[in-house]
Amino acid sequence: MFRALCFSLLMALCSLVAVAQQADPRETRLLVLERLWNEAQVNRDASSLDALVGSRFTDTEWNGEVSDKQHFLADIKDPQFKPSSLTIQDVKMSFYGDTAVVIGTYHTQGTYQNKPYDHLGRFTDTWVKDGDKWQCVASHTSLIKK
Repeated sequence: MFRALCFSLLMALCSLVAVAQQADPRETRLLVLERLWNEAQVNRDASSLDALVGSRFTDTEWNGEVSDKQHFLADIKDPQFKPSSLTIQDVKMSFYGDTAVVIGTYHTQGTYQNKPYDHLGRFTDTWVKDGDKWQCVASHTSLIKK
């Protein structure tokens, strides 16, 4: 009985290792970058976001506002913008050469102009690899109606 349990656990572990080895390293890297982006937004760290987005970055917000990189970074620095959390789930990626489209859902909470917000939505980020560095060149969010 004990041997059968040990064998089953060993087989399960081997299966997990095989799946982990098949993971695309690009997906792992972009998922890390997406999570760093979220952390930078919660911490209002415009310099970290500056390194993640390309010089011709375009952002389309949940409310339809479109901005360039400078406006996007200025919004992050706005002292009235106080995010408390930002998480992403259901992330999927498609690769086209040195370009990746990352989609998923997000949940963010905080206050803006002393008014609380709680947004659940979808996002689409387009990343381009330049040399060995990935940069987001476009981001779009939309709210999911409750």
